[in-house]
Amino acid sequence: MPSSTKSRAFSYSRAPSTQGIANVTAAPRALQLVYFDAGGGHRSAAMALREVMAERYPHWRVDLVNLQEILEPVDLFHRMTGHQSQDFYNGLLKRGWTFGSLAMLRALQKGVQLYSDHIEAILRDHWRSALPDLVVSIVPNFNGVMFRALRQEDPRVPYVTVMTDLADYPPHFWQEKQDQFIICGTDMAVRQAVAAGYRENQIFQASGMVLKPSFYRERGGDRRLKRAEFGLDPDLPTALVMFGGYGSTTSVKIVDRLERSGLPLQTIVLCGRNERLRETLKARKSCLAVGYTDCVPDYMSLADFFIGKPGPGSLSEALHLGLPAIVECNMRTMPQERYNTEWLAERNLGIVIKDFRQIAAAARLLLADGRLDQFRQNARGLDNRAVYEIPDMLDRIMRMGATANGA
Repeated sequence: MPSSTKSRAFSYSRAPSTQGIANVTAAPRALQLVYFDAGGGHRSAAMALREVMAERYPHWRVDLVNLQEILEPVDLFHRMTGHQSQDFYNGLLKRGWTFGSLAMLRALQKGVQLYSDHIEAILRDHWRSALPDLVVSIVPNFNGVMFRALRQEDPRVPYVTVMTDLADYPPHFWQEKQDQFIICGTDMAVRQAVAAGYRENQIFQASGMVLKPSFYRERGGDRRLKRAEFGLDPDLPTALVMFGGYGSTTSVKIVDRLERSGLPLQTIVLCGRNERLRETLKARKSCLAVGYTDCVPDYMSLADFFIGKPGPGSLSEALHLGLPAIVECNMRTMPQERYNTEWLAERNLGIVIKDFRQIAAAARLLLADGRLDQFRQNARGLDNRAVYEIPDMLDRIMRMGATANGA
């Protein structure tokens, strides 16, 4: 079966427009979306929101701010090794070396506390030179120091955290007890915000996680023909295997076990920037190995279900396109992603296993007794439009701030 190193021609129409739905603010606004690159999901959410804002609120100036670049002077890992900490993190994901990640997370949080004075000073300098009308954080762990620095520089500027995880786990990963706004994507996150002391008018609930607008485009054409174009069997159940933008060697073990199982099944493996992974899989008879691509939703549209880690981004993308998920949850699972497996199982949206050594049994269970069709129907029942909802929420927050300040 041929491998794919570049995108084929997929046909689709534009995503649904929200033009004219909200009451657009007349005054120009300057917003800063603060993100970082660890894992890639935070940058993706920031860029997706900016894309919708550009269409929905063209009079806004929306700047993306990479927190890691601002805080590089206090990046101890970079000082000692010459490498960026996000590169180290992404390398762990690529190799599947995430055992003990809770301890690493606690160490990071402790480091933020120890260097909080230095971090706040750097952030105050940043906002002193470019003070926006609104600061929107799309990063965890740093919301305490970022909020304090902004308040010290100008207490009138609203501070908003957009959670890109389904829940605040472990505690203080996203939510801090401070006088700010927070946008949650699940009922659980809202309950946690209430318990943390946020007032009702400070909590906004979106209908899910932020997805790129490309996931909302209607895809035309015959899926059977598209599968055939890639050398796939048009009628064979198809699993899409994905472990983020840097891939994972776990994908090879999954493909091995599925092939040995004898199940009538084929796979599409999105290898991301992991070219070695793609080279390893490209000659597999029942596997389409795809290199880095910006057509993830198009490849997902060719599949019947998803296999991967329970990251909030990839999980939400798959479910939005009607793909039930098989995910793993054990001590190697990133702590902030463990609740996602509970959420998935409770809603009958997929199967949670302890180890991907059980992947063949899980796939067999999913394909039996009409379970796949039922789970697909449950997934289609989700109506996630968060990327179109959040800009309007930010507009409301700025209006609230303008009223409070007497503007």
